[in-house]
Amino acid sequence: MYKQVQAKVHKETKEGTYFLVLVPRESLTDEVKKLSDTEVLTGEFRIDDGRILTAEQRKKAYAMIKDIAFWLGYMPEEAKEIMKYWYISKTGADYFSLSNCSVTNAKQFISFLIDFAFEYGVELEKDTAINRTDDINAAIYSSLKHKSCILCGADGEMHHVDRVGVGNNRNKISHLGMEVMCLCRKHHNECHSIGQKVFDEKYKVYGIKANEEICNIYGIIFNQ
Repeated sequence: MYKQVQAKVHKETKEGTYFLVLVPRESLTDEVKKLSDTEVLTGEFRIDDGRILTAEQRKKAYAMIKDIAFWLGYMPEEAKEIMKYWYISKTGADYFSLSNCSVTNAKQFISFLIDFAFEYGVELEKDTAINRTDDINAAIYSSLKHKSCILCGADGEMHHVDRVGVGNNRNKISHLGMEVMCLCRKHHNECHSIGQKVFDEKYKVYGIKANEEICNIYGIIFNQ
């Protein structure tokens, strides 16, 4: 269920932030009862700040659409509509235009396109996912989750930003909390060749801490 609402902060607690939510001019009690025995709904809460997407966001979105179009075998305009409707079906968002949608919607759509590319092995031409995303952490995590290189989208492998250490067997130590990223063999070799600091500065990339999901995906130990 997707509705436009008015939300006001009610109070802050240790558990999180409570909102008072008003759905204008609609009665939804029966609909909520159908969805939840407790009349408490769980799901995604998105805040749209009302600003129109930037020219840079539009450029990033179309760059991703162009690569996906080539992979799909469609013209860019056809691929754009396919991906917009796929995004709408996944998120419940309303139909939107890349000429005047909000900054928030553009950011989420770009993240969706990058996640799609990583999941289905769409290789990125001319630029990296880092330069195309509005949410670098989400892009790095998505590349790790789908085992796709954060820079070019090719099949990747885990790269340890935190060194395992001389004498340690990486198959026998906990990786939970270690900083990692996913790189293809080409970029992995480059990183080792020029060094982590130079590599990070060159590509504006960084490692993120491995959680249990990432450890499980790569079949590595996350506890001792």
